Amino acid sequence: MTASPAPDNTALPPPPGRVAEAPREGRAEAVAKPPLHVLLAGPRGFCAGVDRAIKIVEQAIQKFGPPVYVRHEIVHNKFVVENLEAQGAVFVEELDEVPLDAPVVFSAHGVPKSVPAEARRRNMLYLDATCPLVSKVHREAERHQGAGRHILLIGHEGHPEVIGTMGQLPEGTATIVETVEDAETVQPPPGPLAFTTQTTLSVDDTAEIVATLQRRFPHLVGPGKEDICYATTNRQAAVKAIAGRAGLFVVVGAPNSSNSVRLREVAERAGCPRAIMVQRGAELDPAQADGVAVVGLTAGASAPEVLVDEVLNRLRERFTVTTEEVVVAVEDIIFRVPPMHRPGSTKEAR
Repeated sequence: MTASPAPDNTALPPPPGRVAEAPREGRAEAVAKPPLHVLLAGPRGFCAGVDRAIKIVEQAIQKFGPPVYVRHEIVHNKFVVENLEAQGAVFVEELDEVPLDAPVVFSAHGVPKSVPAEARRRNMLYLDATCPLVSKVHREAERHQGAGRHILLIGHEGHPEVIGTMGQLPEGTATIVETVEDAETVQPPPGPLAFTTQTTLSVDDTAEIVATLQRRFPHLVGPGKEDICYATTNRQAAVKAIAGRAGLFVVVGAPNSSNSVRLREVAERAGCPRAIMVQRGAELDPAQADGVAVVGLTAGASAPEVLVDEVLNRLRERFTVTTEEVVVAVEDIIFRVPPMHRPGSTKEAR
């Protein structure tokens, strides 16, 4: 008697509720994500002046109700601006865009004297969110001008902070110096000279400009205390501390943010082969870190920490990320938010 051949089950469908498995030799093995070590610069992100300015807008909205108008971006960060807009802030460029009965806030960068003067003329309720360290530069410039000195203002022409500082002075009493080349060729009027600086400049570039001016004008009077603010100095020092270890440096900040742009420049000059800027995590192509073992990461003084987290999460999509904090300074400075009063009270927020 001949035995019946074994049934060929290979062509049968799988039992109900089960999924057919691919032959083992044809399965794709899971690929582990490559490792990536991220050096987090400390300090990074919001400084005391930015934090104060944002709180002024938020508290004005709570106190007076929306809309609260803001002349110019309160700080140079799209995420911050959009978040405040969602709460009821309206951003404008000039006072004539603000209804006379609405509160208006002046940005952290400072404004020319003519702006609050016009607001007073119109009997407007205004709040000044100028960073106290920028206000210090304003008062310093006024003192130099009052002492009969022509002022060499080291800064970027057209930047709101420079416009605000120039606007504290009579026309013709200050000259902007942007570069070392400018410092070599500037021809101020005869007489005593002084210099002040924008608060968000490159520390190293500014030192070179100042040295050039002092060589040309030995009696040049400087500020009693460094004009470049502590936050700018600390963030640049933190970048320098890690740039040489990183194959790629990511700076979170806006392209119109002076202090953020300087951080990218500092990273490259301090030894990082490539430094880039992004405003949000979604802008970062994580493939840019392919072949890199270590990435440096920081944020400009107007960028909140949540945006740093976005960048880290974006990198985790492609890599197994480990992080290391590299802290060069601890900042505990807080600037007080001025009191706010409703229109018609005996003491308005002016």
